[in-house]
Amino acid sequence: MKKESLINEQIKDKEVRLISDDGEQLGIVSTKEALRIAEEKELDLVMISANGNPSVCKIMDYGKYLYEQTKKVKEAKKKQKVVSIKEIRLSPTIEEHDIEIKANRTKKFLQDENKVKVTVRFRGREADYSYKGKKILDLFVSKIGDVCVIEKQAKLEGRNMIMILAPKRA
Repeated sequence: MKKESLINEQIKDKEVRLISDDGEQLGIVSTKEALRIAEEKELDLVMISANGNPSVCKIMDYGKYLYEQTKKVKEAKKKQKVVSIKEIRLSPTIEEHDIEIKANRTKKFLQDENKVKVTVRFRGREADYSYKGKKILDLFVSKIGDVCVIEKQAKLEGRNMIMILAPKRA
């Protein structure tokens, strides 16, 4: 949340543009007059915007205002979905049945709205046959193509061939 707003006697401006508690604009008044009006209504004078000339202040219950602001922040956090990246490792010599098992696991990750990093690790002289890794990844994607989109194409990085898959949006 942003820094605290200035309230009541903390406001040092001589004049402010005043907005009443029901949203009606009361025009430009002196800060003393605005404080008097706020005290009559048993509410606080809160600076909404210091950028204007004069500053914009509103008469409101400051405690309620802070509560609503924190509530908005919590709601925004609740709506954010944290996307994690799961990793599936394959080898260039993987068998068909093993690919199906890994594909099913990947489908579950994608249905849970996670991204999946598919890695084919080359050991020793296997790196000379990187085209096998590409074939394995193509076969793997063909097994799960209906639930994913390729976010990053297969690329050889060191001894690993990496591809990133994202869930298909409905």
